[in-house]
This record gives sequence, C-alpha cells and structure tokens, in this order.
Amino acid sequence: AAISAERDGLTRDMTALAGERQRLGALVTARQTTLADAEVALGAERERAAELAKQAIGLKELIAGMERDSAAARRAADEARKAEENQKRAAELDAASVRNKVAAGIFKDSARLAPAVPFAEARGQLPAPVSGALVKSFGAADGFGGLEKGLSFATLARAPVVSPTDGWVSYAGPYRTYGQLLIINAGGGYYIVLAGMTRINVEVGQFVLAGEPVALMGDAGVKTAAAIAIGAAQPILYVEFRKDGSAIDPGPWWAKPETQKVSG
Repeated sequence: AAISAERDGLTRDMTALAGERQRLGALVTARQTTLADAEVALGAERERAAELAKQAIGLKELIAGMERDSAAARRAADEARKAEENQKRAAELDAASVRNKVAAGIFKDSARLAPAVPFAEARGQLPAPVSGALVKSFGAADGFGGLEKGLSFATLARAPVVSPTDGWVSYAGPYRTYGQLLIINAGGGYYIVLAGMTRINVEVGQFVLAGEPVALMGDAGVKTAAAIAIGAAQPILYVEFRKDGSAIDPGPWWAKPETQKVSG
C-alpha cells in the first residue's frame, strides 16, 4: 500500500513537473519574441540616432533633434519626469525621511530604475566619470577665442568610464570629431555628455546608475578634437553638462572638490 501511494505521488509530481515545463517553455518563447521585437525597434532607433548625428552641426542641435524625433529620448524624458514627480510626492509626504536617505548616500540602492533624486538636488554628490587629471576646466580659454563649455580629463589608456549620474541613454555612438559620444538624460532638462571614448557598453534607451561602467577609453593613438586641441599624449575624456540646451558649470555637482581644479 505504501509503495502504491508513493507511486501515485510520484505520478502526480511528474505530471505537475511536465505542466511546469510546458508553462516555462511558453514563457521563454514569449520572451524571445518580445526580445526579437525589441531588437528590431532598437535597431530602428539606432539608425534614427545615427541619422540625427549626421544632420546635427553641434551638440545643441543633436540633443534638440533627439528630444524632438527620437522615441528613446522622449521615453527617457517621460520616465525622468515621472521619477521627479514621484520624488516630489514622497518628499511632501515624508520630507524628513527623504533628507535622511540623501544624507545616508543617495546612490546606494543598486536596484533602482529611476534617478535617486532630481538631478538639481544631487549637487556635491556625483562621482567623477574617470580617474585622471583635469587638464581643461569649464570657462577656460579654448585657444580659438572662445571659452571651454566642459571639462577635459587626461586618462590612462583603456581606462574605464563610469556614468556620473543616474539617467537614460539618449545617444551612444560616434559623432564627428568627438570619438564615441554618450549622452545621458538626467531629467529636468539636464543632459550629461561624455566624449572621447573608443567603446561604449550601453544602449540607447537603457537606464544607467551613477558609478556604473559605461565605456572605455582608447590609447594614445586615438586622437579626438579635444586631445588635439590640448596637444595631449594621453587619451582625453571630454565631459559637458547641459541644461535646457546650454552648457553649465559641472563644478558644483562633483562629490570631490579637487575634480574642479586643473592639475598642475
């Protein structure tokens, strides 16, 4: 009787397992179909971004074109606005709790899918995008009668580059004399521009975290406009912060004051 009962139980378990396998198989098939559709859409978005890059004569025009014509950029902007609205509501409900969270370290939650705080409130909190010496600062003479609109860091060959902020990737790819260009939508009309890399490891539409590796620098043989202007023997990472279409001083946002000072 015990053997018969055990056999019946085993039969039930096998039937349940077969049903679970069938369910998982259906889920895998559905996910593969979804991923295939997403890949097609992403390919079209990459092509559109590349076309915008060909047409834009500068970063201002490129970002404006993405906001107008790029589905990924619009989606990123919408998500950024939603995140800001949620954070404002949370602050209104429990301002003390939000302040405590900021004091404890706003970027510690690695599972977040929206910015930890609105970008404007992240001053003094952002990590530097690369380990290197600051060789050109914001507002310095650019050698052509104008002023620098961003920062230039001299880095080691093949140095990793991290995102300085939470945000959505709006553009990732080559652009004119900038080398590989990465534009991150930080929300609230703020964009972070990183240029001069040789490889980007993230995709358009992807949400990235502050401190997350997103790209790699090249070696001394790769010359971008920023490196040539400086006459640098090392790879140069160019960083620019933009707000509503205009370049702004990144200085107040860095966690370490020395990031604001030109080496030497």
